[in-house]
Amino acid sequence: MKNMNTMKFTGTVLKNLFSKPATRPYPEQPREYPDRTRGHVGIDIDTCVLCGLCSRKCPTGAITVDRAGKTWEIQRFGCIQCGCCVEVCPKKCLSMKQTYTQPGDVKKTESFLKTNMPDPVVKPVVKPAAPAAAASAAKPAAQANAATANTAQVNAATVNTAQANAAPAANASEAQGKA
Repeated sequence: MKNMNTMKFTGTVLKNLFSKPATRPYPEQPREYPDRTRGHVGIDIDTCVLCGLCSRKCPTGAITVDRAGKTWEIQRFGCIQCGCCVEVCPKKCLSMKQTYTQPGDVKKTESFLKTNMPDPVVKPVVKPAAPAAAASAAKPAAQANAATANTAQVNAATVNTAQANAAPAANASEAQGKA
């Protein structure tokens, strides 16, 4: 029985001695990935406009965009390499690299700072001087016209009140005459 097991093992040993190794010499010969491999998200920060569409589309929330701070951040171990952010990017500054994230014992957040983005321009509000002077000159005339209109309205109201008081008295005397 022992001879039988030894003979099977000897065949496997001889086969492995004369064949190529099953593994690669990793550090010396890096692996070549297929074309459609989704390894990790890469960014061209100079092309990015920090619109934030990628962070809104990310299903895990691994991408954070801060327009005020001009930063784009990604949590590499929070990313599931789905490629949604790459598809939705309007400037096509995101891409899927064919290498994987290096393993580590700490969850890191990679942060990219956009340096070539101009600060927002604040336009000062300037009021024209000529229309302001014309408006201030026209103001006293408008006030005088308004005062005249107010006096006319008061006089009309007084007349209407007098007519309203006289009408019920006339109606009362007509009602007595008929009776």
